[in-house]
Amino acid sequence: MTTLIPFAALAPVPWKNGGGSTTEIAIGPPDSGFEDFDWRVSLATIEKDGAFSLFPGVDRTLALVEGHGMTLEIDGEPTLVTDADPVVAFDGSSKVEAKLNRGGSTDFNAMTRSERCYHTFGRRRLSGDSTFVARADVTVLFLAEGDALELRNEGERIGLVRYDAVVLEGGSVWKLEGQGMVYIVDVWYHGDEEDETYYE
Repeated sequence: MTTLIPFAALAPVPWKNGGGSTTEIAIGPPDSGFEDFDWRVSLATIEKDGAFSLFPGVDRTLALVEGHGMTLEIDGEPTLVTDADPVVAFDGSSKVEAKLNRGGSTDFNAMTRSERCYHTFGRRRLSGDSTFVARADVTVLFLAEGDALELRNEGERIGLVRYDAVVLEGGSVWKLEGQGMVYIVDVWYHGDEEDETYYE
């Protein structure tokens, strides 16, 4: 089933460790919490330097959406997150300290519990019409840049504005029309074979 998630209808909540705020975009299973989700995607706001929450057993991907980025010290090793290099993957059990570069940062986060499933993350720059195939068990499409995006197939037409997301049914084929950037999270449960990542 295809599910549109309007960002305007969502509300931020405190981080697991209380050090910032996050807006949960989608989670599986529905209504699960920090300790029992299979997968989760969210948009976080970081306003000050500090530590990330710990998520043992969870694989994480972070991608810069807005702001000047930050330096993440992951288990003592620094990683710079900027427009030039906006994506970093790390283990949820790692000790992560964030130091903002210049002001606050807005970041997209994808998480999967490794004993149950795994994810790949991709970015696609849109310019006009293109085709998109949802190949995973769960595919989340997030409009990170751009004013509007339209998805359509034979039976449905869906409109997104910036920060909206849509969860797509596996195997569905869509025409995308719009300008900007989408972030794509593909989630596979263990035992599934195909693995596809869409990079810019």
